[in-house]
Amino acid sequence: MSDHPQMPPPDQIPSDRVSMDPVSMDPASMDPEAMSQDRVAPTMPLSSPPADAPSPAAIPQAPQSQRQRMGAIRDEVNKVIVGQGGVLSGLLCAFLASGHVLLEGVPGTAKTALVKSLAAAVSLEAARVQFTPDLMPSDVLGQMVFENGSFRFREGPVFTNLLLADEINRTPPKTQAALLEAMEERQVSIDGVPRLLPKPFMVIATQNPVEYEGTYPLPEAQLDRFLLKLIVDYPSEEDEFNILVRHHSGMDPHDPIGSGIRAVATAGSFAAAQGEVQAMTVEDPVLRYIVALVRATRSSPSLQLGVSPRGATALLAVSKAWAWLSGQPYVTPDEVKAMAKPTLRHRIQLRPELEIEGVTTDLVLDGILSQVHVQ
Repeated sequence: MSDHPQMPPPDQIPSDRVSMDPVSMDPASMDPEAMSQDRVAPTMPLSSPPADAPSPAAIPQAPQSQRQRMGAIRDEVNKVIVGQGGVLSGLLCAFLASGHVLLEGVPGTAKTALVKSLAAAVSLEAARVQFTPDLMPSDVLGQMVFENGSFRFREGPVFTNLLLADEINRTPPKTQAALLEAMEERQVSIDGVPRLLPKPFMVIATQNPVEYEGTYPLPEAQLDRFLLKLIVDYPSEEDEFNILVRHHSGMDPHDPIGSGIRAVATAGSFAAAQGEVQAMTVEDPVLRYIVALVRATRSSPSLQLGVSPRGATALLAVSKAWAWLSGQPYVTPDEVKAMAKPTLRHRIQLRPELEIEGVTTDLVLDGILSQVHVQ
């Protein structure tokens, strides 16, 4: 039996904000009658545990289960990172669903340190690219070089398992677009020759909010390649105090290995966990609920661009991953609702007049989630 604490839900946001993220999905705070409308069948209750419920990892399981390994990764990362447990849960969900993640937050909120700590906790190759205005596509993908009378291909940093694209919106669209094929096809083409990337392959990109100077907004085609967009917010007062305590004691967040993080998972363990996630049970009513949600975005008067079919498959994949991490044997509407905003917020576009008025994509998704019910 493991004594891991409750794994925080992905994309945790302040509790004073109206939200349908997992952090606000406590059944004890919900109207039972309203909840009953969303039940798929009497045998499939909505499954979000109360805040004091034992964590999935605390449930007796076979030794060295894949879910326990995911909990061990979280514990290692927490040796350096304070107060970003929800974002870490989202990263693990994306890894289990074989997707990529976009982290957005103001400078200084430990986005880069979080990714470096995660890389140190897994036995995978990792590379970091600092995106700058003068970065060229060949600096990321690689290029042909002439040596000893012949040309050979020199691999770029994209040939790794975990690629940290730091401040991706600091570089022009030409270089941003260089990652499109790599993210979707898991390969790059140089001089017409496709070259496969290592498995697993995951891009974790960080960006500053678009209103900051010197940024190039990512095009819609590239945003759609990211499985999740997670918001890295300021830590709470207590978490910020703990950050200062750790720094005062000599912790170096730029040296995760020196801070005591050890590798507790391998590519094989991730592949096994991904197989278990893929085998999760999803009933037809839940699939139809996902379809109803994404189709509602296409007819919303507040949006000029709705969610594509790729977004629907992404929501299914991360809902299965979150259900597996939560210890559930099947996916329920709770998991779909929990992952809806992190999965869909970057795949929709507001009408300009609403954006000027301060309406956000999360607010529109809140409305859609409140109106669409399981049939």
